[in-house]
Amino acid sequence: MEIRQLEYLVTVVEEASFTRAAERVHVAQPGVSAQVRQLERELGETLLDRSGRTVRPTAAGAAVLPYARAALAAVAGVRLAVDELSGLLRGRVAAGMIISGTAASLPDLLARFHHQHPGVTITLGEANSSELLAGLASGALDLALVGLAGPPPPGIAIEVVADEPLAAAVAPDDPLADADAVTLPELAGRDLICLPRGTGARTALEQACAATGVRLRVAFEASDPRVLAQLAGRGLGVAILPASIIAAGPLRAVPLTGPGLRSQLALAWSTGAASGPAARALIAFARGAVAAGAEME
Repeated sequence: MEIRQLEYLVTVVEEASFTRAAERVHVAQPGVSAQVRQLERELGETLLDRSGRTVRPTAAGAAVLPYARAALAAVAGVRLAVDELSGLLRGRVAAGMIISGTAASLPDLLARFHHQHPGVTITLGEANSSELLAGLASGALDLALVGLAGPPPPGIAIEVVADEPLAAAVAPDDPLADADAVTLPELAGRDLICLPRGTGARTALEQACAATGVRLRVAFEASDPRVLAQLAGRGLGVAILPASIIAAGPLRAVPLTGPGLRSQLALAWSTGAASGPAARALIAFARGAVAAGAEME
């Protein structure tokens, strides 16, 4: 019995076709078929049902598959361990970032990591913070750039990239433009322009409203802070944004006073989900970049 025979068996089952399996493993179809038949002869059982339009495992094949997959995983683990020790890190990592993080340079960090570890395949997706945290908890993501409104949920560790107050962004001719500060009750009658639910800034605002018993009216939502600023600039309401974002444009930034009206940007990862050498290397690289003061926002 050879590892390649188990690999061909698993691939044929996953593709339900000898032809597609041969294309996937880059071997001529007769070679794949011959190796699987050799395995069947060694085991004394037919592992694949070839009678239909698609190839399916027999009862014996279904019983063998978990062990075949475990053997292949063990071989991959041996290779990863050796690669890690020799510095030739390989594997796959999945990263995520907040949709509203248009200015964040997580892609730059990933590019630097890839330059050091070209054998690692990296994927990057966007979602709101609550979805990213769920992905970390489930193991679907290895690292994420998220917005937070307080401590992370259990099982999630973070490195804070930025921690700043929220502010009210208004047009220069807005009645609040010359105010030194504004409270949540003073915004109760205004149309608000906010990031969607599930984002760090929106969660901070909702928690502050719950703590003070204030009900606010959200008239506009958008995932891109620049869109929120444009809406506020056209007099459509008061945008609630991190103060640094407002400072970059022509809007007036009026400080918000109240409990917990701060927003954090943080790199996050799971402390409980299993992670391979590549994921551990990425997390360590990202933490080192933050500690060294690499620009992430």
